[in-house]
This record gives sequence, C-alpha cells and structure tokens, in this order.
Amino acid sequence: MTVRIGVITFPGSLDDRDAQRAVKVAGAEPVALWHGDHDLQGVDALILPGGFSYGDYLRAGAIAARAPIMAEVIDAAGTGMPILGICNGFQMLVEAHLLPGGLIRNAHQQFIRRDQKLRVENADTAWTSAFEQGEEIVIPLKNADGGYICSAETLERIEGEGQVAFRYLGVNPNGSLDDIAGLTNDAGNVVGLMPHPEHAVEAGFGPDTSAAMRSGLDGLRFFSSAIAAVVGASA
Repeated sequence: MTVRIGVITFPGSLDDRDAQRAVKVAGAEPVALWHGDHDLQGVDALILPGGFSYGDYLRAGAIAARAPIMAEVIDAAGTGMPILGICNGFQMLVEAHLLPGGLIRNAHQQFIRRDQKLRVENADTAWTSAFEQGEEIVIPLKNADGGYICSAETLERIEGEGQVAFRYLGVNPNGSLDDIAGLTNDAGNVVGLMPHPEHAVEAGFGPDTSAAMRSGLDGLRFFSSAIAAVVGASA
C-alpha cells in the first residue's frame, strides 16, 4: 500500500518542504495540506512542521493551534492517527492540549542551533518503533522557545507513565524540565519534539558522525516508524 502523510503549512512555516521531502525519502507519499482548510485529504498520518507560525505572536504555536484545520487534527488524534509535531509543531500540540505542559523561551533567552544528542526514552510509539529503548541519536536542533515546562503533578505523571519520548543528553540546550526533548500521548500515536528529524534523512545533509561529515541519518527512522505503524494497522 502507498502510505500518504500530510504536512500542514501554516503562515510562517519554514520546514514544511523539508518534512515533505523526508516523507518521500522514507518511501511514503507527502501530501501538502493548508491551515485554513477542513480537509485532511484522506491521509494516513500527519506532520505539523517547524517554523514560526503567525510570527510566534501571543505564544509560539498558540494561534496556529486554533487554525481551522486543527479541529480535524484533534479529531484524527482521537482516532489513533499518527501525528508528529516538530519544533513549532510540538508547540502547537501542547497549545492544542494534545500533549501536556507548555514550551517557553529558552532559559538563556537566545535562539540556539546545534546538532543535539538525544536518548530515546520510549520506543513504543507510532514515530519511534524503529529505535531501541535507550538508544542515543543525534538530531539537529534550532529554536528560541524550546523550554519545556509543566506542573510538578504533570511532570510526575508523564515520567511515571512513560510519556517522555526523548531526553537531551550532554547538554540541556533550553532549560527544559528533566531534560525533556519530546513527548508522546498516552496512546502513543501523537509525538512532539523540539529537534528536527527531517534534517537528518539524507547522506550529505545530516549531522556529522564518526564515519563522515554530514552523514547522520537518525531522523529517517521517525518517518519509517510511522509508515510501519500505518501498514501494520491496515494489515
């Protein structure tokens, strides 16, 4: 079967085309979706891409979370559709209450860009099944509002229930509580993270590795995981 993965463009999206290319490289069909529509065009999975939707006015992701298409995104999440929020997309997911907590300005008050080491904390989601639990990976990071926050009660719950999907290693780049870099919902179909896996899917364009410069491909397994989840669900 051909897996169709929708990528939603919002005003100010920057990485929507990169996400579409990552979907194609992984072997699925990318479908461009528009924030002002109410039509998901029958896609099998969704990506909310990085960028600065609506200029990050009010709060990063807050206005985009109320865009017309988000009503369909919320409904799709409830049916179990795999949904990935990358950076600004992660901010949209927490603002839409599809993931708990919030994301605020980096603790050092500056935009940061780096190749970031992560530990996979939950390999049992629609977007992480191609990883091993505890595996260390490197994914590019670029954000100004990546500090994850939540109440003490919520933090205890998400830690206890395995909703932390990724954790920063080596350095906490933005002051996130418990070094949290990404989350999953209870069902495991919705995942959000601040780093950008779509920038680590092709040799010559990814992070440096011990093998060669720009050879890191750790991001590709996010998209292959989603493809496998869709195919498995339809079997």
